[in-house]
Amino acid sequence: MKHQNPSINILRDKQLYIFDMDGTIYLGSIVFDFAIRFIENLRRAGKRVMFFTNNASRSTNVYLEKLTRLGFSPTAEEIMSSADVTVAYLKTYHKDQTVYLVGTKQLESQFCAAGIRLATGKEDIVDVVVSSFDTELTYEKLNDGCRLIRGGATYLCTHPDFNCPTDTGFMPDSGAIAALITASTGVTPRYLGKPYPEVVEMIERVTGIPRENTCIFGDRLYTDIALGAKNGVTSVLVLTGEGTLSEAEALSDEEKPTFIFPSLREVNDVLFDE
Repeated sequence: MKHQNPSINILRDKQLYIFDMDGTIYLGSIVFDFAIRFIENLRRAGKRVMFFTNNASRSTNVYLEKLTRLGFSPTAEEIMSSADVTVAYLKTYHKDQTVYLVGTKQLESQFCAAGIRLATGKEDIVDVVVSSFDTELTYEKLNDGCRLIRGGATYLCTHPDFNCPTDTGFMPDSGAIAALITASTGVTPRYLGKPYPEVVEMIERVTGIPRENTCIFGDRLYTDIALGAKNGVTSVLVLTGEGTLSEAEALSDEEKPTFIFPSLREVNDVLFDE
């Protein structure tokens, strides 16, 4: 059965509007101009906005600069990534433990700034191995991570995305790297980031807005939309990135997005009568 959107008043009444980035408000270096207009309209209507990406390969400052350059006028407080969720998780459940990171220099700097005790990878034993979307990946880093996991380290992964969309196609993401590590070690990581509950819990904690008053816009069914379906958050699938209409319609009722729109342009037009 074809998807039918419920009353738009469900969206109109929300207080916090969370936006995935790549594939939702821009694609690589190409900004969706209607996304800027929609977010400006939300702010004028007194709504709060948050940009959340699973991509932990870059720092908050890099996203702040990019979103500013593209015209979204963000504040640092409006930007969150799976890296923030992972740091919070480590500080809560693995406080003062040694962590070996398979990730970029930017992610390493974020961990260090948060007081995470990073290992070099040459140790015989560490407490935790964290893998992520590592665009600086080397065989040495993979080998060290696998060896330490085999030695008993807890294995965490910042986010489960298999591919990262770009304006020239897809590139292997965090989930693909984790799959390689799992194939070698036989150990499946505890994933953080979307669609896992730690994301919603952290957003509630930081914003003070309960999930019932929140909605998320995204293009990925197994991260953005699943975050809403699994955690009581209204979800909106936009067909400007990875997820397709046929894939969404094939999901069970419990997994389906609350709303489906071709893009944020149509959401804006319906909410603001443009």
